[in-house]
Order: sequence, then structure tokens, then C-alpha cells
Amino acid sequence: MAKPATADEYGAAPGDPRESGLGDLLHTRVFDAPRELVFRAFIEPEQFVRFWGPAGTTVAPSSVTIEPWAGGRFESTLVTDADATEYPMKCTFIAVVEPELLSYTDSVSGSASSMVFTDLGDGRTRASVFHDSRRPPALP
Repeated sequence: MAKPATADEYGAAPGDPRESGLGDLLHTRVFDAPRELVFRAFIEPEQFVRFWGPAGTTVAPSSVTIEPWAGGRFESTLVTDADATEYPMKCTFIAVVEPELLSYTDSVSGSASSMVFTDLGDGRTRASVFHDSRRPPALP
């Protein structure tokens, strides 16, 4: 498993936010671990459940399905510790390039996300997650 993150940044994604519909989000975290190890943590359910979601939530291993190929499922259910409220995620991978990229779409909202893993050259890895919350136009 990758070591804990050494930096955590949130911010608006590049571009004019007035043109982005509901808005975009860029989350970047630097890990003290090689890129291959960090990438594996995102696609191996036994590692994924150890860090997915904010403090005060858990993800049961039985709720996770990760099929790391284009067209594969990326699903989990996040549960709040306080009141057991469930937040299911049902996504489909649209691109997987090991150990560089995971891109997926959410089946409910239609939003797209991409995780880019960058080797910083010193045993550290930057993982950047870009969420595009714009929904595609409704079909007639």
C-alpha cells in the first residue's frame, strides 16, 4: 500500500468557471510511493477500501467492483459512520492506461472524471483527479 499523502490540494479546474455548467473540480495529492504502487491502490479493491472517501465514512469490500479496462465497472458504496447513510457509486471506465490514467463516467449523473498519475522522479507520485460535473445535453 502507498504511504500516506504528503500534500493535498483542492481547487477549481482550469478554465472559465462561468462556462463550466455546474462546475469542475481538481483534486491533487502527492504520495511518497512509486507511481505503479499508487496506481495499483486505486484498482485493487483490498487497497481501495482503505482510503476511498472522507474521514467518518467506510467502504465495505463487498460493495466494490473494479474492472480496470475500457467498458469495465467501477462501483462502490460509501457509508457514513454516524448514521449509516449509503452513497452508491456506479461508474464505467472509458479509458485505462496503466500506470498513468483512469477515466470513468458516472451512470447516474453522466459526469466524467479522470485520475492522472505522474511520476515525480524521486519515488513520489502526484495523483490528480479531475471531475467534470457538466451533464451531457438531454436527448429528445
